[in-house]
Amino acid sequence: MPHPKSATAWPPSCAAPRETIQAPSFVLPTGACDTHAHVICADFERYPLVPERSYTPPPAPEALYLDMLRATGMQRGVLVQPSVYGTDNRYMLEVLQRHHDRLRGVAVVDERIGDDELAHMHALGVRGVRINVLFRGGVNLDLMERLAHRVADLGWHLQFLIDVRLLSELQARIARLPCPVVIDHFGHFPARLGVKEPGFELLLRNVAEHGWWVKLSGAYRLSERHPDYADTDALAHALLGVAPERMVWGSDWPHVALESTPDTGSLLDRLYSWAPDERQRQSILVDNPAVLYDFK
Repeated sequence: MPHPKSATAWPPSCAAPRETIQAPSFVLPTGACDTHAHVICADFERYPLVPERSYTPPPAPEALYLDMLRATGMQRGVLVQPSVYGTDNRYMLEVLQRHHDRLRGVAVVDERIGDDELAHMHALGVRGVRINVLFRGGVNLDLMERLAHRVADLGWHLQFLIDVRLLSELQARIARLPCPVVIDHFGHFPARLGVKEPGFELLLRNVAEHGWWVKLSGAYRLSERHPDYADTDALAHALLGVAPERMVWGSDWPHVALESTPDTGSLLDRLYSWAPDERQRQSILVDNPAVLYDFK
């Protein structure tokens, strides 16, 4: 189906993922998991994008996603519902259903969702709900307490896409939630601000004291050091120094909302700099995702 037309009335289009992916320079452990990627169907009529979105993505369908997993050596993956679909999780759920043994999902829902629908999502492999305060189309912070109580009995978590420079205003609410908490993309703030940035220090404290999880993902969104992203090393080392058992890695494929996309394989190579020890990479890529996303 045709891509939604580009015009001034439409949110800006973003670049497609690269056609070729550099193979990682190290051998991934068996069961390695990419915990953060999105799928976007090419049929924009069957799966329409919400008008209030922040960007207009190119197709990134199931087949290309599976190709990316193969190219990077990943055997498992976690799909995160992109904001451009709002609470219409249909395409992600269909992909999960076809690959239930190796994929899990993080959905976007609101307070209107029924218990039967939550149970159906759980059966298909959904293990979390995303709260998004950075891109239009997602579900915002107003619903966090209600959603947390809805999903806690399922063993799900709440995943937050938030700039941690805002964390001081929210951490008391988040810390009281009755379910696990996952923070996207290192806390999504400029890496040049460093580990002494007050929001990042607060993130570290909550990881240590309240058991929060963090995705070592989206380094290219924080970095001013392209294409190696070396200015994110200090952030990764600080997080791994606090709780290596609650760190997971994600590609953030297909790298939406950008005019130029990074090489997914080179992002994975950065992990080797953060975790040069093979046992630590085993935890980040295999053991920790198995716990968080209930891989058997």
